[in-house]
Amino acid sequence: MSRVVVITGASAGVGRATARAFAARGDRVALIARGRAGLAATAREVADVGGTPLQLALDVADAEAVEAAAERAESELGPIDVWVNNAMTAVLAEVVDTTPEELRRVTEVTYLGSVHGAQAALRRMLPRDRGSIVQVGSALARRGIPLQASYCAAKHALDGFVDSLRTELEHRGSNVRLTLVQLPGLNTTQFGWVRARTRGEPMPVPPIFAPELAAEAIVWASEHRRRELWVGLPTALTILGQRLAPWALDRWLARTGYDSQQTDRPLAPGRPDYLFAPLDDERDHGFQGPFGDQAHRRDVQLWLGTHRAPALALAAAAAGLAGARIARGRRG
Repeated sequence: MSRVVVITGASAGVGRATARAFAARGDRVALIARGRAGLAATAREVADVGGTPLQLALDVADAEAVEAAAERAESELGPIDVWVNNAMTAVLAEVVDTTPEELRRVTEVTYLGSVHGAQAALRRMLPRDRGSIVQVGSALARRGIPLQASYCAAKHALDGFVDSLRTELEHRGSNVRLTLVQLPGLNTTQFGWVRARTRGEPMPVPPIFAPELAAEAIVWASEHRRRELWVGLPTALTILGQRLAPWALDRWLARTGYDSQQTDRPLAPGRPDYLFAPLDDERDHGFQGPFGDQAHRRDVQLWLGTHRAPALALAAAAAGLAGARIARGRRG
């Protein structure tokens, strides 16, 4: 059955891939982003695969604009079933080189933009006692890395916000679902658009994954009552490593965290970025970055997260075989 889905950050990257994934199911998809050319291209792709698009050009940092977009989405497409908070921005620089204005802007988009989206969704979903909010997170929501304090801090804040909101929904006995999808480094336009003060051109921390994997996870999360879903084995290792040995990650990231986020190509002077204005307002840049030849299109971690029963059965079988081998060895 066709659903109404709202996606922020829909003109490129994960948001655009997610819009196409929902549209392929015949859903009606409200697309929120700043870049008008990118939005128009996404809308064409949504229509091409069988969905119904609605373009909503706005900045998620503007709470009133987000509320108005939700109102228009319901007026033109119908009651909202799924809201995906994906919009983000960042500054790739050391803390000492990041201005207060830049930190504020990243917080307003990456953190408050998602808060505004969640509130707009809740105003409509709570009275109906149904709906699904999918918050797009990151492994960096649990473990900060060098050069990304602005982004990591905003994602850490979102983790706390989602935890609080989850308890409030539980207190109400609400049937509104809330899922956090934690992502690894992805091949999106983000790294060509981010404001940077680095030696080389920015890149996602390897191993790199295709944005379609994130879209697959988000669509799955919209249909299942799951607290959290991890995409990419690096995400699982990062989150678990932070729980077990944060001091070891401190040392490792201090040694490797700078070079792993930069290519050997020098950063171009005067390079444009998307922090305060979109780069896809007049020309569409597609939804993928330049690292497609390195991007993994399959992910064991996502399969494990979305197939718990068979995964547990396999683990139990493996444990049983190992136990049998040990027993035979002792008898021998």
